[in-house]
Amino acid sequence: MQTSPNIFDQLYASFIFFTRIPFWRLHQPPKEAYATVVEHWPLTGWLTSGIMAATLFGACHILPIPLAVILAVMVRLLVTGALHEDGLADFFDGFGGGTDRQRILTIMKDSHIGTYGVIALIFYFLLLVGVLISLPPMTAVFAILAADPLAKMFSSQIVNLMPYARREEDAKNKTVYRPISMGATISLALQGLLPSLPLILLTNTIWWLAVLAPILTVAFLFLFIRRKLRGYTGDCCGAVCLLAELSFYLAVLLFNVG
Repeated sequence: MQTSPNIFDQLYASFIFFTRIPFWRLHQPPKEAYATVVEHWPLTGWLTSGIMAATLFGACHILPIPLAVILAVMVRLLVTGALHEDGLADFFDGFGGGTDRQRILTIMKDSHIGTYGVIALIFYFLLLVGVLISLPPMTAVFAILAADPLAKMFSSQIVNLMPYARREEDAKNKTVYRPISMGATISLALQGLLPSLPLILLTNTIWWLAVLAPILTVAFLFLFIRRKLRGYTGDCCGAVCLLAELSFYLAVLLFNVG
């Protein structure tokens, strides 16, 4: 009889799956634990956003702000192995070049990057860097700490709202996430919302409205993906996460300018 992985193995699998930090050298959880990684996705965002925010905070004291922001983005890419950025590129290649469901899935599974993916990454990084440069440095630090877990919390709901679009054996990473239970949903909410409190309490209280931006972004992308694919893929999860995060930054900038 197959037993459910314990919480330690689940957490460990999440950090192995979503980062390139060699946690696997210390412990290798069972394969079943990787089906639960999305349930702890925002918690891995605490680590990746913490490293990114700390890099920005330290670098802005010795470098011009644009260089500090670029360095912070580069550090996060090193920590995550550009996992979600790869998904974003595949997402735009698939939906940009595919004319039907099967063609979209085939293109998304192709390891080569196409024109749509390149253009998407260029504009994504231009917007990301541009927004963070436009914010006051400390506001950008708080926004980074909030945005990463928040976007992952909202994006994780796709797993419950849609079935997996491929067969499990056809998954690129050979992992299909299990449906999220009520208990895991509550945990996800805490993981995603807690890092937002400093941004709200220590800066401008009206910025809690910025949370609406990723909600609307995820809702729109969910409807779009469901209509086109009738299910999600790992690339969809990564793309939705990054676009939700970017929408939060844009909303924070809007309130800051206002």
